Amino acid sequence: MVHEISLNEIYRLKNTVFIDVRSENEYQEGTIPGAYNIPLFNNEERAKIGAIYTQESPKKAAEIGLQVVSSKLPSLYKQVEMLAGKDPVMLFCWRGGMRSKSVAVILDLMGLSVYRLHGGYKAYRRSIVEFFSKEFPFHVVVLKGNTGTGKTEVLKQLKAEGYPVIDLEGLSNNRGSVFGHIGLGAQPTQKQFESLLYREITNYVHFVYILVECESKRIGRVTIPHSVYSAMQEGTQILIHDSLGHRAERLVKEYTQMVERDIDLRNALERLKKRIGKASLAGLLDMLDKNDYEGFAGKLILEYYDPLYGYPNEDNDSFDFCISNHSFEDALSNLRGFLDNKFNLGTLPLK
Repeated sequence: MVHEISLNEIYRLKNTVFIDVRSENEYQEGTIPGAYNIPLFNNEERAKIGAIYTQESPKKAAEIGLQVVSSKLPSLYKQVEMLAGKDPVMLFCWRGGMRSKSVAVILDLMGLSVYRLHGGYKAYRRSIVEFFSKEFPFHVVVLKGNTGTGKTEVLKQLKAEGYPVIDLEGLSNNRGSVFGHIGLGAQPTQKQFESLLYREITNYVHFVYILVECESKRIGRVTIPHSVYSAMQEGTQILIHDSLGHRAERLVKEYTQMVERDIDLRNALERLKKRIGKASLAGLLDMLDKNDYEGFAGKLILEYYDPLYGYPNEDNDSFDFCISNHSFEDALSNLRGFLDNKFNLGTLPLK
């Protein structure tokens, strides 16, 4: 028996394999995070059937679709069986229509436990849009600081300890600077970024706050939803700072990982020409040629990053809290203490 389930019910499914039966292009534009793509119709087939539907008749399109699908069913079943094993599967298409229904019937007949999402991906996408159109229901704590102060490392450790950290750079697959794309591959689409962000947020429904690193509204090619970005601007602002030497050391580790993509690194540097000038650019390129990564990192900090972001490199009263990262363990301890004291007392209840 195929079980029709609502959008709210899918979040309670355990050990269930999500399968998106839409075409490859539809899947790549956006899907439910974690879903596998097993298209009932591939891109070309979907286009052909769609053209017949509009130019001839729905009946003719259905006949052609049946011809295409009939030869695929054994292979489709095998793909699903390999992915799911003995686990249930949850199928969805665009609107919860014929594509997911036809696959669900076949899988059910073959003895698999099958769920089908009512309303399909369209209903899921609508829920994401509605969520981000409303006031963001968490207080946001924003960790700020100049490049190389160790913000990312601190947040990763806190996340590992169970603190409600959302890694915006990780979700967007971009580091947020002129070098942010190097070595990371393609970014998600805007729709998929929002889906990934929403999934992360739902992990923290029992918290009154979330913790993020400060980002511009745009990270590479994706944009932080307005409600989230507004909450970041209005939230608690924490400054983390460190010495120039320590900051340069952190950048050296990052940029030595990029040298394998030397052409990409040099192309990114060329984009800084207008900001730092030809002479500084030539100096940076010369340092790369000489493998002088410490000098390269220090020069970038002083001539590009610090003028760009402009955060203080010491405690400053304009922030709600300030932390030195001269000692990583001390920085973590101080931040833990601040968060636990502020939020465990319930001073900022969930809206």
